[in-house]
Amino acid sequence: MNRIQFFFLASIFMMLMVLSCTPKAAGPATTGTDTGGSQAKATTATRPAKPGEELSSCPKFSDARNPDDAETNYVIYRTALKAKEMDRALKTWRKVYAVSPAADGRRPTVYTDGVAFYNYLIEQNPDKRQVYGDSILMLYEQARECYPGDGYMAAIQAFDSYYTYPGTATEDEIYALFKESIEMDGPEKLQYFIINPMSRLVVDQHDADKIDDAEAKKIVSALKTRLELGLQECSGDECAAWQAIQAYAPSSLQYFETVKGFYDCQYYLTEYFPDFEANPTDCDAITTAYSRLQWADCAETLPEFQRVKKAFEENCATVVEAGPSGGSTLRQAYDALKSNKSAEAVRLFEQAAEETTDGERKSRYLLTAAKIYYRDLRNFSQARAFARRAAQADPRNGEPYMLIGTLYASSGPLCGPGTGFDSQVVVWPAIDMWQRAKSVDSSVAGKANDLINRYTRYMPSRADIFQRGIQEGSTFTVGCWIQETTRVRTP
Repeated sequence: MNRIQFFFLASIFMMLMVLSCTPKAAGPATTGTDTGGSQAKATTATRPAKPGEELSSCPKFSDARNPDDAETNYVIYRTALKAKEMDRALKTWRKVYAVSPAADGRRPTVYTDGVAFYNYLIEQNPDKRQVYGDSILMLYEQARECYPGDGYMAAIQAFDSYYTYPGTATEDEIYALFKESIEMDGPEKLQYFIINPMSRLVVDQHDADKIDDAEAKKIVSALKTRLELGLQECSGDECAAWQAIQAYAPSSLQYFETVKGFYDCQYYLTEYFPDFEANPTDCDAITTAYSRLQWADCAETLPEFQRVKKAFEENCATVVEAGPSGGSTLRQAYDALKSNKSAEAVRLFEQAAEETTDGERKSRYLLTAAKIYYRDLRNFSQARAFARRAAQADPRNGEPYMLIGTLYASSGPLCGPGTGFDSQVVVWPAIDMWQRAKSVDSSVAGKANDLINRYTRYMPSRADIFQRGIQEGSTFTVGCWIQETTRVRTP
């Protein structure tokens, strides 16, 4: 099986609306340096290192030709920065950066403030975005050299290289920076904004044979550990960001389900057995659980395995209709699906569809093939092609449009960087499909409305479309593999 197909990673994506802006640079520690005066000097370079404390090796206040001037200028620019007197603050910051970029040797404040200044300059001079962006990345690089061991700096440099200033670094370089940050901070403390982009990059790196299973497992474990802790520990509005991450990262990492031996049996039980329990007579849920447990080499003596197997025999075998050849083909199709032979199952379901003249059955078989392309083979364009054929076979069936909507909603990471406008526009055609589904089939109206309500908040904001000169209510063509014309809407 061509694993490139698995690049089409599902995400209920919309996730990333909350993360559509670059994470804020870490500010300085709250000390007297923020307020100025003699207290500021007493807490900066004039205080010697404590026993066991290691100050930065880069130029500090104490290394300047005139340490007092360096400290005074630091206080002046920081006070002006807090007052949002940006031009005055920037002019004085340059003096400090020239002689003592490591400040007191304890914090990378001068570098992170420099990032704030250059972001301000980008706002004032959009045509110089790339030039100032290069300066920002240079500041991150210097901060990492002067303050080694700070995982935040590697993380934010990677994030900005990946999302804010694409093209300034290769994906290999960005992956290495994220990995460096994870190794420094550890699974329980890694930066939250790493999780989504790294979920995609670790898949790409593994798919291209640039990293082995062992390295991928460490990264995946770290990402999942941090996500779990974030969801447990968050409170109030901050939970929205973690919920958005949860909507994307686990789905992306499902790629590794296609790597034999990457996940153990318990993983598949945790992921798929609850869905089977919630839908114990649904053949899709049954065959998915059955094939996954077999793929994981779960012991057939497991009680869960026995329950799934019994459900398959009692429910899925009965869907095979009698007929000179159709029944035989359909039985083979379900056997292939049960055995996790996805490509063979698709071929057989398509053949079964060709062997029947009943529109409802034809639609059901083609839709099953579409779901296999989506769920197992991760080939979105083929999944849509089969879903469209299913809709043509039975125009009263809304399920094909439900699936196409899900395909579109899952395409944010495929059609953009995973965050921001380019990834969020996929919501528009997704909602179009769910609305069409309920218009032709009232039985799916409940599910369609739930999805529409859930995803409406993930559409591009008014600010997003205004910045691009797009009018609300106008038509817009979503590119990528989708290529659908839709209507511009905001939450």
